[in-house]
Amino acid sequence: MMSDLYSLSVDKSDHRVYIKGELSFSSVSALLRESDEVFATILPLTIDLSAVELSDSAGLALLVHWIRTAKNQNKAICFHNVPRQLMMIAKASNLDGLIPIQ
Repeated sequence: MMSDLYSLSVDKSDHRVYIKGELSFSSVSALLRESDEVFATILPLTIDLSAVELSDSAGLALLVHWIRTAKNQNKAICFHNVPRQLMMIAKASNLDGLIPIQ
């Protein structure tokens, strides 16, 4: 699925979710709505962020939401290729230890 700011796709062979584009104030509301539906069918939840080009604190809030939702649904979740910019925001917010990274 795609918008002008981001795309979300699933590789059914390895059940990996790929996020491309922005994780920002401009995109997270739409991405949240779209991800809730897509994530419901994927177990475990593996999210690849290698194609994220821009991220801000709203992007970090989205990751925290995904982590909380996965925990509430007793689902494993991990992130791959978290952008450096996003990890710097997480460290500044003291949330870097919360993000499960592989």
